[in-house]
Amino acid sequence: MQQIILITVIFNFIIWIYLLIFRGKFWLADQRLLPVSEIEIENIEYWPSVSVIIPARNEAKLLRVTLNSLLNQDYPGNLTIILVDDHSIDNTSIVARCTAQQSENFTKLEVISAADLPSGWTGKLWAINQGINYAKKQIPAPDYFLLTDADIEHSSTNIRQLVVKAEQKNLALVSLMVKLQCETLAEELMIPAFVFFFKKLYPFRWVNNPQKSTAAAAGGCILIRHQVLDEVGGIEVIKNALIDDCSLAKAVQQKSTNKKIWLGLTSDTKSRRSYPDLMSIWNMVARTAFTQLNYSPLLLIVTVIGMKLVYLIPSLGIILGVIFGWWKVLAIALLARLLMFLAYLPIVRFYRLSPIYAMGLPTVALMYTLITIDSAWRHWRGRGGYWKGRVYQS
Repeated sequence: MQQIILITVIFNFIIWIYLLIFRGKFWLADQRLLPVSEIEIENIEYWPSVSVIIPARNEAKLLRVTLNSLLNQDYPGNLTIILVDDHSIDNTSIVARCTAQQSENFTKLEVISAADLPSGWTGKLWAINQGINYAKKQIPAPDYFLLTDADIEHSSTNIRQLVVKAEQKNLALVSLMVKLQCETLAEELMIPAFVFFFKKLYPFRWVNNPQKSTAAAAGGCILIRHQVLDEVGGIEVIKNALIDDCSLAKAVQQKSTNKKIWLGLTSDTKSRRSYPDLMSIWNMVARTAFTQLNYSPLLLIVTVIGMKLVYLIPSLGIILGVIFGWWKVLAIALLARLLMFLAYLPIVRFYRLSPIYAMGLPTVALMYTLITIDSAWRHWRGRGGYWKGRVYQS
């Protein structure tokens, strides 16, 4: 028994060595969108036009803050904002128009209503598609589309920074993993891990390396060239995707002549979506967790075993090592636990939390494993992909 545990703990230690050294250094929070210098601003002769597309469904509570952040952008080029009201039952359209009227930049906003949702589309992508089609009728048509969620509060220079990044590096798509709200205890426990797992699945350095096949984006903030979006077939090519951001990035990588994508973190542009308790986060993750596994029972089993092996074995080794005096097991388990702590610490610090939270990754990983199982169970019961009153299936 001792030998089996020892071999398992050693294997876990090797896994963490691999993750820290050979997995694109995903654990670092180093891929950031940097401020634009005055020299960079002066070097841009023409500022491309940008059309911001906001799908909004029952977002009246947040729009006064988030929409204002777009109306007051410090962007030298032509900027228009199209908010698509996706059959809201609150006062989304009214709040949007009132917010714009109180701004000196009220002429930048257009509010349109989404048509009835056709079969085969998700509500968000249908709303985005209509916003894009509306924007294309502008003369001249926009050079870029900024696809953003209604809960995102943008820094005053965010669009300028995104455009400079895209223009300087000739990028097809630039995306930001905005800083998620992390104020309640549930958010402090679960949100940094959500970002950590996403970065482990899609290492940002690999995404940003044209030589790698990894493609990903974060749906809250995606700047994409008009020409590139047309080249890949428009939003329609991902019309039924629940994980629409990564699906769009993959389409760009596979179908566009310009395959260069950049994905990074930001601490200045933030989500104002609140998750007051564990259940609200649980539902958010469960909506797409099984989708990420392509609805495969085999991948679900492999994922559950893998999560236990990677995150729970060190703690088990420490407990058994102390109880039975298995000092080799204890020593290696402690080393593996240290590597896990060091890997999680950068994203914990990014969210300005105490390092103590970095010690809780095994428990949080167990919670995410249970959420993934529940996501599969919901799918099999016909409740997968439930969001804002709609149910989406594969």
